[in-house]
Amino acid sequence: MNTTAVVAIIAVALLISAAFFKSSLKLLCKVLLSTAAGFLALALLNHFGAKLGVTITVNWAQALIVGILGLPGLALVLLLQWVT
Repeated sequence: MNTTAVVAIIAVALLISAAFFKSSLKLLCKVLLSTAAGFLALALLNHFGAKLGVTITVNWAQALIVGILGLPGLALVLLLQWVT
């Protein structure tokens, strides 16, 4: 095998792995951003809901649920808090 073929194979492998890691990194950033938004929503609910008697614990799992599912996730977390 000549040097040009080896360099071409390595270049193709690097391009494929870079494309894979780029999409995976993009997904990770999106999940982290959604989780941060979930934390913010739960914190706002705690702040304004305390006056109405609605308080909820803020943790990573609930923030992830609220961040990914949005408003239905917030309703789910509230319902679970009410049931238990």
